[in-house]
Amino acid sequence: MKRSILQRLVQAVIVLTGVVLLTFVMLRIVPGNPIETMMGEHANAETIQRMTAEMGLDQPLYIQFFQYVSSAVRGDFGTSYSLGKPVSELLDRAFVNTLTLALFAALFAWIVGIGCGILSAVKKNRLPDRLFMGFSLLGISLPVFMAAMLLQYVFAFRLRWFPISGADDLRGFILPAIALGWNSAGQVAQMTRTALLETLGDDYIDTARAKGRGPMGVLVLHALRNAMLPVMTMMTIQLSGLLSGAVITETVFSINGVGRLMVQAISGRDIPLLQGTSLLATGVVILGSLAADCLYAVLDPRIRKEG
Repeated sequence: MKRSILQRLVQAVIVLTGVVLLTFVMLRIVPGNPIETMMGEHANAETIQRMTAEMGLDQPLYIQFFQYVSSAVRGDFGTSYSLGKPVSELLDRAFVNTLTLALFAALFAWIVGIGCGILSAVKKNRLPDRLFMGFSLLGISLPVFMAAMLLQYVFAFRLRWFPISGADDLRGFILPAIALGWNSAGQVAQMTRTALLETLGDDYIDTARAKGRGPMGVLVLHALRNAMLPVMTMMTIQLSGLLSGAVITETVFSINGVGRLMVQAISGRDIPLLQGTSLLATGVVILGSLAADCLYAVLDPRIRKEG
């Protein structure tokens, strides 16, 4: 197991380095001058040339890349062109909001998804099963921006139960969390139902019933423990995906998170800010995948023996 984790860490470093290099190169081969974008069309050529030299954009790409990596290792991701603040400071503030949103969305997805999946498996091919699976299918098929705008219109604009935008308190995260987590809830529900139905058909379940275990005892003490292994893995990966995929939700609800920063960086061609947000999103996904592998090994003794 330790060897497997070490191998994954090495792979993570390689992937992260590749993403940094690819992002760095792509942002610099795109036509146009970021200084012109930052300063506007009325800036004169002398000012643009001076600012380009001050920011080191006139140096060869390999020197710029080496300087960026050496600074990033120390936690310095440069200064945002458009906002004029250190990228690390902007990411620290935005990541708190993104993390809060992702945790609320994951909590909604896991509670609703597991509950619907269990009830659907217990009530297989009955009305509750059809209703809950219809709810999960709707969550999977409905785009995030449509779910966000629908919730915003009904519960914020019409009913005025929640703020229509912003996240000044916990109430402001409820609608965005539901919009972001609905898709994940549908996936968890379907995975839970499928895994639980497969487990309930195994021989050891019949043995437990033959020993006098009641339906609830069989479900809780025997079936759920093994059925939840793939679900737990999915849930861990989902959390990292929610952290890195909150761009649309944060934009619709005007939440100052990492996703909204990324949109600002793209629209303003803010190279340091876009590199920082891309690096953070990639790191979160890699750590989530590594955590999922470790969690699966902890829950399933067979994985530990194989490792």
